[in-house]
Amino acid sequence: MTNLSDIVHILPAMKSGDDLLSAMEVIPEYDETIRNVDASVRLMALSDLYRIYVPSQMSLEIYSKLYLALLRSLQKKGTKLAVLQGNQNHNAIIQQEYSGIMGGSDSFTIIGASGIGKSSAISRAITLITENRMIEVGNPYTKIIPCICVQCPFDSSVKGLLLEILRKVDEVINSEYYTNALRARTTTDMLIGSVSQVALNHIGLLVVDEIQNVCNSRNGKSLVGMLIQLINNSGISICMVGTPESAVFFEQAMQLARRSLGLRYDVMEYGTDFRTFCETVFSYQYVKQKTEITDAVMEWLYEHTSGNISVVVSLIHDAQEIAILNGKEVLDTGSLNEAYQQRLSMLHGFIHPEQKKQTSKPRNKKSVKAVKTSEKDVHNGEFTIADLVGTAKDENIDIVQLLKVHITVVEVAI
Repeated sequence: MTNLSDIVHILPAMKSGDDLLSAMEVIPEYDETIRNVDASVRLMALSDLYRIYVPSQMSLEIYSKLYLALLRSLQKKGTKLAVLQGNQNHNAIIQQEYSGIMGGSDSFTIIGASGIGKSSAISRAITLITENRMIEVGNPYTKIIPCICVQCPFDSSVKGLLLEILRKVDEVINSEYYTNALRARTTTDMLIGSVSQVALNHIGLLVVDEIQNVCNSRNGKSLVGMLIQLINNSGISICMVGTPESAVFFEQAMQLARRSLGLRYDVMEYGTDFRTFCETVFSYQYVKQKTEITDAVMEWLYEHTSGNISVVVSLIHDAQEIAILNGKEVLDTGSLNEAYQQRLSMLHGFIHPEQKKQTSKPRNKKSVKAVKTSEKDVHNGEFTIADLVGTAKDENIDIVQLLKVHITVVEVAI
C-alpha cells in the first residue's frame, strides 16, 4: 500500500507512439484450417470479427486525454482542499449547504458519429491506464476506483444517474452506498452531496456515455448542471461521450460550452487507416474459398459504409454468414452486396452519397459533376446543350443561369 500523497505514482507509465498502438491493438487468434471444418463451427467462430480492434489516431488522442484527466483528478486526492471539501460535502448532506471549494473545469467531451469506435477506444484506453485494478491506499486507508463508466439515463433523470454511480461504486469496493440511499429514500439534493463525497474519496475519472440523451429531454440541462456541481464538489474529472447532436445542446449557453470542450470525430476518411482496417478484418475468412481483398473491394466497402467501421465489420460478417448458409462459400462483392441489400437495409438512408468515394459511373443526371470546364466535357456528360435550352424554354428560366449550374460561364462586358 502507499500514501495518498503518492497515489499518482501507482498509474502505469504513459505510453506513446508504436508502443501505444501495439498495446491497444486486439487481434484474435485465427487458424486458416477452420475454413475446412463444419459450417456450425465456422458460424460460431465468425463472431471473432467483432473482437478485432485496430487503433487509429482517434484511439491515441482518447488515450492521452483520459490518462491526463485521471492524473489531474488523482493529484487532488489527499490535499488540504480535499479535506475541506469533504467537510463541505458533509454539510451539504445534513444542512443542504452547498459550497464547492475544489472547483475546476475538469470536464470534457468526446463527440463523434455513432459506430466510429468511440466506446471501444475508451474501453481499450481505460484498460491500459488502470490495468483493470483498484487502487488501495494505506494512509489514510481507502479504496480508489480509477475509472467508472455509466450511461446517461434515457430520460436524463438526475436521481437515476446519481444512484447508478453509487451502484457502480458498490460493485467494485463492496460498499453499501446504493443500498443505504434506497433505504433512506434520499432526496436528489441529498444525493448530490452523498455522491460528491463518494467521488471525492473513491473515484478518479467518471465517464458518462450516451450524453446525447440530454438533448431531447426536459431534464437535460438539470443533469448537465448536476455534473458540473459534481465536479466542483469532488474535484474529479468527468468525460461526457455522445453523438454530434449533443454538441448542438452544449453550444446553447456559455456555461455549457466551456464545460464541454474536448475531442470531436467524424467517420473515417478513405485513406491508410481505412485500408489497414479493411485488410485486417477481411483476412478473417471462414468461407471455404479464400479471396484476397483488392482496391476495388475496399472502394466498394467505403461507398457502402461511408467510412463507418462498425458497418464495415457488420457487412463482412453478414456477407460470410450468408455465403456459408447459401453454399456459395466465397467472400466477394456478390456476397457483400447481398448482405448490404438484405441485412443493412435499415442503414441505407444514413449512408449519404456525398461521403462516398465515387468508383462507378453515375446512374442519373443529378449525380453528374456540377462544374464542367469545356464544351467537350458537356457532350461527354449526361446532358446536352440542346437539353438545357429546351428546359430553359419549358420552365421559363434564364439560359445563362442554367448553364452556370453545369459549366463555367464568364460574362464579359462590351
